Amino acid sequence: MTSRLNRLAVALLATTLATLGITVANPSPASAAMTICYNTSQAGNYASVANQAASIWNNATVNLTLSANCGSNLRIYRITGGGSYAQRTSLGNGRVYIDTQQAAQYSVLRIMTHEIGHILGLPDNYNGNCALLMSGGSAGTSCTNAYPSTAEANRVSNLFAGTFSATDRSADIFRDSWPSVLTPVS
Repeated sequence: MTSRLNRLAVALLATTLATLGITVANPSPASAAMTICYNTSQAGNYASVANQAASIWNNATVNLTLSANCGSNLRIYRITGGGSYAQRTSLGNGRVYIDTQQAAQYSVLRIMTHEIGHILGLPDNYNGNCALLMSGGSAGTSCTNAYPSTAEANRVSNLFAGTFSATDRSADIFRDSWPSVLTPVS
């Protein structure tokens, strides 16, 4: 009886998540891993960078797998002007915009991994610490660290384990992580 209730509970969870646009990989009581399907059809030459960023998140977290072009929980766009940013519609769902002008100033892999971090539930912190991925552009143009800290990765793992608050899964737009670098006037 307990086994049947567990299977029913997992099926109900998988159905609920599917309506939110989140696919459950191997839905069984032993595995609560979620797959976030990202689409790079509008990413242009940043598609390979998106794949690298997904690999970084996949290696750093549990309860979560980012998988290319299997759906559109996450859409990645290449834009010119306006700044790189993320628009989260719900936890694991949204759009990432990579600005070619900022990508010429900052590490494009750091930008991509950072912006995907917003989709995965992380906020900006603007503390200037290059060791923290979510410090974004406040760490300066010389910072190329594209890896989340252990604390950042653990937070994402916990969010996808179901231990998140309403704020973590709500819609939000994350702008101004990457300030423009101004050329000094001589």
